[in-house]
Amino acid sequence: MSQTDFGYQKVDEKAKAARVAGVFSAVAASYDLMNDLMSGGLHRFWKAFALLQSGVREGQRVLDVAGGSGDLALEFSRRAGASGEVWLTDVNGEMLQVGRDRILDHGFLLPVVRCDAEQLPFPSDYFDCVSVAFGLRNMTHKDRALAEMRRVLRPGGRLLVLEFSRVWPPLAKAYDWYSFNVLPWLGKKIAGNEAAYRYLAESIRTHPDQETVKLMLERAGLESVEYFNLSAGVVALHRGYKF
Repeated sequence: MSQTDFGYQKVDEKAKAARVAGVFSAVAASYDLMNDLMSGGLHRFWKAFALLQSGVREGQRVLDVAGGSGDLALEFSRRAGASGEVWLTDVNGEMLQVGRDRILDHGFLLPVVRCDAEQLPFPSDYFDCVSVAFGLRNMTHKDRALAEMRRVLRPGGRLLVLEFSRVWPPLAKAYDWYSFNVLPWLGKKIAGNEAAYRYLAESIRTHPDQETVKLMLERAGLESVEYFNLSAGVVALHRGYKF
């Protein structure tokens, strides 16, 4: 049986999805608070930059893959307007509940679908923009997921991948200390789950770097692929087009 990464562990491919689901089910209720604490609020800047680079405007169709707590889908909805169409998807039911409630609390009613990014239940050539923020590294077959995201894009549409990446080398030692000491401690104190945030730190290190992700998008059939390093490479935004 094929194996894949689950943090620093090697697990059977079929087991990874269940283990990732367990991580996010356990932290769904405190997910947004932990994001603010872990990043010092920087995740809001990273997502705002992704929104700017998305080019989403009134009347467009948007798919937010692994959208979890719904913050990006909510902002896409504001940009797409009443004549647009924004779908929120995630493989994890608990995270989707958080996202659905957030969106409703802000007065929006969006279609919410629980689905696997490797098998998107949408027609080909449909969306103007597809986004995945901090979800790609948790997917078992990243190549399949990227190919699916490209499939559902219309010609001229764009894919945005916002993900943790490789930090500027002079900062690596301090970043490692923070990741493997502060993050698990915060996870234990705030979310009651130290292991989930140790997995987070490990999954960042096993995720491909900026250039490798760029190649992955190109192999999936995206063109004019580029990336933007944010916060000294802690996070990178990749953008590619379907022509």
